[in-house]
Amino acid sequence: MTWVQGPCPPVSSVVLLQRRSWAGAHALLEAVEQNDAQEKQEPDREVRDELEAALGRGLLPAEAQLLPPRPQRPLPLQLLPFYDEVEARKYTQNSRVREIQAQMSERAVELLGLPEDRPCLLLDVGCGSGLSGDFISEEGHYWIGMDISPAMLDVAVEREVEGDLLLADVGHGIPFRPGMFDGCISISAVQWLCNADKKSHSPPKRLYQFFSTLYTALAQGSRAVLQLYPENSEQLELITAQAMRAGFTGGMVVDYPNSAKAKKFFLCLFVGASGTLPKGLGTECADGEEIHQAKFTSVRTRFRNTKGKSVKKSRDWILEKKERRRRQGKEVRADTKYTGRKRRPHF
Repeated sequence: MTWVQGPCPPVSSVVLLQRRSWAGAHALLEAVEQNDAQEKQEPDREVRDELEAALGRGLLPAEAQLLPPRPQRPLPLQLLPFYDEVEARKYTQNSRVREIQAQMSERAVELLGLPEDRPCLLLDVGCGSGLSGDFISEEGHYWIGMDISPAMLDVAVEREVEGDLLLADVGHGIPFRPGMFDGCISISAVQWLCNADKKSHSPPKRLYQFFSTLYTALAQGSRAVLQLYPENSEQLELITAQAMRAGFTGGMVVDYPNSAKAKKFFLCLFVGASGTLPKGLGTECADGEEIHQAKFTSVRTRFRNTKGKSVKKSRDWILEKKERRRRQGKEVRADTKYTGRKRRPHF
């Protein structure tokens, strides 16, 4: 299985930085300036300005590894393809990241309101290494993922995710036939479209191109749930306005609005007839009364199985996953009495 190259225009030579270490960015900048001085020509201001902007935003070797998981100051698309090979593997192998992705994916699929009697085909925008797609597969649905990072998609191929993968920039549109998908989710990806990474980029136009083509690709009566980290209220208003302009109805669902860490934004969009906007978590007490403070509890629920699904890693969960892979034509080992058995710990 490999990912497919989507319809993306070529980028400038600055993209070669993705194959270099960021420690060499300073050297490359000096080489550009020295070459211009030797030839006594006007400096290549576009390349030099982009390099200086990247270095000025803290892309030093020691700091590049300390970038927060919730980026507030996005980087130029030409200079940083979001994740190189090393960072893509670090991101995917981080247990904390995997836990957060699973929680947000579960919430996004829940907000989609999918029918329980049949599997659906979903679109995962900004799928990355397929962490959110894993939950979709566990729920028994099929999915197609889009991402702009080849390194992330390579990791997804190595992990043998069950969905199909497409390398594409969603700012250029969703390249699928009308009415193809029963729903769409996106985990921490849409806010990147608010950045003008090139002189030719216009955030309102890119957002409208994304939402208008997404509206066409979704079936009537379906939903799109986009989890995002808006940098400010203006960015949030820009995203919502372009979605409504493209024909969507719906609005923003905010989970735990009074908590600084647990607050999550989900843009819930409807295609066709508008439905009832779901309520955010942490906004009501058990008796239905609205609260004005975040509610915390010391009870830890290790296994949550409210929908009657098999507990993860249990024998039934393993058998269901093997059966899904058989239906997809993949080679799977035969079931035996030892499938899913508990093994003694080795010392």
